[in-house]
Amino acid sequence: MAAAGQDNNFRDGKNEINGDFSGNGANNAGSIQDVSLLDEENDMEPLASPGQSPNKGDDKSRSRSRKPFHYPANRRQSEELDSHSTLATYNRYRYYSRLAPPDDHRMRIPDHIVPASLFYPAMFVDRSQKQGSLITIFSIWNTMMGTSLLSMPWALGKAGFVLGLVIMVVMAGLTLYTCYRVIKSVEGVDQEGEVLEFSDVCRHYLGRWGEGCSVFFSLSALMGAMIVYWVLMTNFLYNVVSFAYENIHASGNETSASTEVLCPLNSSHTPQTGNLSGMFQVPTPDDTFHHVWERVKTVPFFLIILVFPLLNFKSPTFFTKFNALGTMSVVYLLVFVSVKAAQWGIHLDFSHTGKDVDVTEISSYFPALTGTLALAYFIHNCVLSITRNVQNPKNTGRDLSIAYVCVMVTYVVVGAVFYASFPKDKSCIEDNLLNNFSNTDTLAFVARVFLLFQMWTVFPLLFYIFRLQFMHTLFGTTYPSLVHVVVLNLLLVGVCVIFARFLPHIGTIIRFSGAFCGLAYIFTLPCLVYLVRLKQTGRLTWPIAAVHGFIILLGLANFVGQFFFLNKT
Repeated sequence: MAAAGQDNNFRDGKNEINGDFSGNGANNAGSIQDVSLLDEENDMEPLASPGQSPNKGDDKSRSRSRKPFHYPANRRQSEELDSHSTLATYNRYRYYSRLAPPDDHRMRIPDHIVPASLFYPAMFVDRSQKQGSLITIFSIWNTMMGTSLLSMPWALGKAGFVLGLVIMVVMAGLTLYTCYRVIKSVEGVDQEGEVLEFSDVCRHYLGRWGEGCSVFFSLSALMGAMIVYWVLMTNFLYNVVSFAYENIHASGNETSASTEVLCPLNSSHTPQTGNLSGMFQVPTPDDTFHHVWERVKTVPFFLIILVFPLLNFKSPTFFTKFNALGTMSVVYLLVFVSVKAAQWGIHLDFSHTGKDVDVTEISSYFPALTGTLALAYFIHNCVLSITRNVQNPKNTGRDLSIAYVCVMVTYVVVGAVFYASFPKDKSCIEDNLLNNFSNTDTLAFVARVFLLFQMWTVFPLLFYIFRLQFMHTLFGTTYPSLVHVVVLNLLLVGVCVIFARFLPHIGTIIRFSGAFCGLAYIFTLPCLVYLVRLKQTGRLTWPIAAVHGFIILLGLANFVGQFFFLNKT
């Protein structure tokens, strides 16, 4: 949790109190050591200044406003905190804030800080609130593993097999460097008792416009992820329900498992539904089910019934318990791709002799891969939350590098192995690799069911983080009212439904979202903050400025390049 990240700021309550209140050092130290005896009712009582009468109503609102957004409102709920350390840390915040004047907010816990626990699978949460290197590496890897994994073979094919592998390595190194710059950027900022996010750092070095850009592009990345999730959940829900219907209503024919590989480019599409004829039968005029249950026209709206009620909860604690499903889904996809590759064998023909499937080594459509990787390697907006509570900050750079290597290897394995073993023309590979398999394929069906449930539990967390940053920026609080939250959720769901209805192509969405958000959050802001910091300390040189200026130009070129082959995806 964010509050736990400030443990180091309170090394010894007794010594700090003695420094400011030498006459009452013993009593104050005793209060700090007895923080567990402070109860919520007594916390509402004000500490009146000399000659000033206490105002209980004002102090109640002030006390509530100082609590972090994720802190329970009463003692019974406080038992659900991650650990006693979190409770003690909060009580220290509360104690010092009561000693400070009412207008002094230096000890206030910022509401907009996202709890680090959201990024940790429950089984790996360190109850002491200090995580070791292994947990840090795993959390970064687990957070970056997302929907881009399903599009990696398609994106690799767009760039060409050889060039694509080179780009995957280069992009990993480039994003690793700028992510490291984000982590190091907080060192030159006076925290004044607050937990910092990168938006706070941008405000410190670049002004209000820097903070605004940081928040806007962070929200844009979340919006892109939510749209991709909605498109994929629509796809998976459609396939799962259709498979069940076909099995139940099979007219005297036993449904047998099939490992047929589909090539959607060579399959006929029904213009009304967008359903592949290779997957399911084409609807007939009297086929009520297939007219009601259409992947593009109706299923995105049916999905609202399953998802929208989960988006209005004030706390996401319940959904964090399912974080481990993300890890399980990645492991299953690795097994799935490995099994299929073992069944198919390797199908690569670099000589173009026609003996096997032709392979393109280098392609001019490589921006599809760079845009996809910009989102695949994107963790810059939450890396400070993940690394805030590390046991040894000196190892953060090493842990981050190991995590990025693990991420790169995972993407290379899924992308290269699936691409190399795919038995049909490589242009048949879909931006969602599961679309290349019939719904009667047992392994593919299990993957769709598993991913549907996993995304159904993660989707509310994406909405929660978006709401957290958006509401705090606009209204100064993370939960203005239920009406505000419902209206925001309706707008966001509406955007997701529009994309699922009119642009249900996750490859296009991922590459544009990654290139757009990466332009600012990966390539520009970390470099600008670093250059301004060096200039303020008198260490800026022309070679350093040239290198970082070139990185910014690469981000701009990546975004512009997405528009040169709109009709190729």
